[in-house]
Amino acid sequence: MIPAEEEAWSKRRWESFVGMLRRVRGTNSFQRERFSQLAECDEWEGFEDFVSACPFTTKDELARDREENPPYGTNLSFALERYSHFHQTSGTLGIPMAWLDTQEDWDWMLANWDCVLEAAEVDPGARCYFAFSFGPFLGFWTAYEAARKRGCLCMPGGGQGTEQRLRAILEHEAEYLFCTPTYALRLAEVAETAGIDLDAHALKSIVVAGETGGSVPAFRERVTRAWGNDLFVHDHYGMTEVGPVAFETPGGQGGLRILLESYYPEIIDPERCAPVADGETGELVLTTLGREGCPVFRYRTGDLVRAERGKDASGLPTFDLAGGILGRSDDMVVVRGVNLYPSSVDAVVRRFPEVAEYQVLCEEKGAMTEVSLRAEASEEAARALEAALKEAFSLRISVDRVGPNSLPRYEMKAKRWLR
Repeated sequence: MIPAEEEAWSKRRWESFVGMLRRVRGTNSFQRERFSQLAECDEWEGFEDFVSACPFTTKDELARDREENPPYGTNLSFALERYSHFHQTSGTLGIPMAWLDTQEDWDWMLANWDCVLEAAEVDPGARCYFAFSFGPFLGFWTAYEAARKRGCLCMPGGGQGTEQRLRAILEHEAEYLFCTPTYALRLAEVAETAGIDLDAHALKSIVVAGETGGSVPAFRERVTRAWGNDLFVHDHYGMTEVGPVAFETPGGQGGLRILLESYYPEIIDPERCAPVADGETGELVLTTLGREGCPVFRYRTGDLVRAERGKDASGLPTFDLAGGILGRSDDMVVVRGVNLYPSSVDAVVRRFPEVAEYQVLCEEKGAMTEVSLRAEASEEAARALEAALKEAFSLRISVDRVGPNSLPRYEMKAKRWLR
């Protein structure tokens, strides 16, 4: 027997979503053309019927629509005059895509980010520093706006260098730092080089987003070692195409909890496109239950995850991603029969604080793919890392030493893999 509270929650969630579907089918030409069974949504009884009728959506499909109907494509449910916010994807896998939002959809995303802030215990009045350039990337704009709306003192770090940001964090006694996982380590590295004493900081937590790794224990240990053991790391997951999706699983040990009020998640085998069992690795597929102006149904994120389903303290369903985002399905490299993911290599490298930065080279040699690393490290650390990689993957991955500060540093998503 489903408890009355869960049954009421499930009914309210479905009715809200199907109401959005009814409105979208009348105004959104992109969804009408690709999702012909949308016209039958009045007959559906729940998400199972929706999943059976709706095809997957891919990034290539969205990008092609924008190329054929520039600049915004046809996945718009309203006239352009209704849209008030412009952003674009990072372009990690191709040309950046423009994305428009109405004020209502923007408020929906801010409410999602508010859940992230609540989980990270960011109280009204807290001092928050955003180490971010404030370009067209969506992520930290929504974080900044949600924190401001929550009543926090919000300090933007746009237009500043890393050393300037460090001094601002210390001078203004910031309590919460928002940045990518890579940049959290970069800030600590620059502090050491510039002789800036981080012992004087007032930070309680660093909220990370924008790349994988925020839930990896080795990364979290390295951050707390650099910034102080009293500091917490809170992982977060989202993307421009869908919005803020998940906050750190309660307990503070890494892992992510999807906001089920706002998203319908699935996990599939990337090759067979069939569901995988809980605990098995698969690709995350997301349907936005809000964001009506530019909706995305059954979107293949390309992110690899493992599901853990359960109940929260109030008895409502939870959908957790054990270990956070594990990697990307399109980033995998097969080396002598071994599936190698950037996130798994990064987890090994992060065990060595002596490695200041690294880069991975993937080369095709005949019919074989070879992988090697460049690392800013001592000879001893490079050899130890080489041994650890061999132990982890049963592969010999050579590690070549390079000079200090010879490899690129990143504020946003790191691009360490060269192919």
